[in-house]
Amino acid sequence: MKKELDYFYIDGKYGWNQEDFKNLWMNKGGCACVTACDSFVYMRKYLGKDNLYPYHIENVNSLDYVDFSNDVKPYLRPRWTGIDRLEIYVDGISDFLEDIDEHSISLSEFSGDNDIEDAVKIVKSQIDKKMPIPMLVLMHKNPKFKDFVWHWFLLTGYEEDGKKFMVKVVSYGSYRWFDFKELWNTGHKRKGGLILFNENN
Repeated sequence: MKKELDYFYIDGKYGWNQEDFKNLWMNKGGCACVTACDSFVYMRKYLGKDNLYPYHIENVNSLDYVDFSNDVKPYLRPRWTGIDRLEIYVDGISDFLEDIDEHSISLSEFSGDNDIEDAVKIVKSQIDKKMPIPMLVLMHKNPKFKDFVWHWFLLTGYEEDGKKFMVKVVSYGSYRWFDFKELWNTGHKRKGGLILFNENN
């Protein structure tokens, strides 16, 4: 079974590429902010949450996106240690949602200390609910993921064939598919985890 969320392009790229930021801090450390901004563009475009992205949605362009990221940035401001804990993300974006009077969405944490079986269930549940999933990886033993250490990115799809559970990873203006078990099992004691967007009734 394979499920993928619809997505969007910005100037020909799949979502936003943080390396296109002119601001040095955002270029190097804006990955958490990008996952939030991309998620809000997605929710505006596909879930009808008009309050989340106040720009033209049929043609998302770089100028509007950078303006929008400047609104979100104070809530997830790049720092020397990075946004290295799930609660920093949850607290910051929850404050942003409160400040724009958006009460239909809330956030919760799913720690990287959880078992892979529970993580798979959560990923399937969120994607089935048409929600993108911000994920944080701190350190990783597998050199395959060298571009994804100390990094936030989005999960926007999954595929399972009975043997492997693959996830669609969106970052740097593109996507790729990874074995989720390999991605989840970092081999390090200190872990990141997932951010869960929830629709409030």
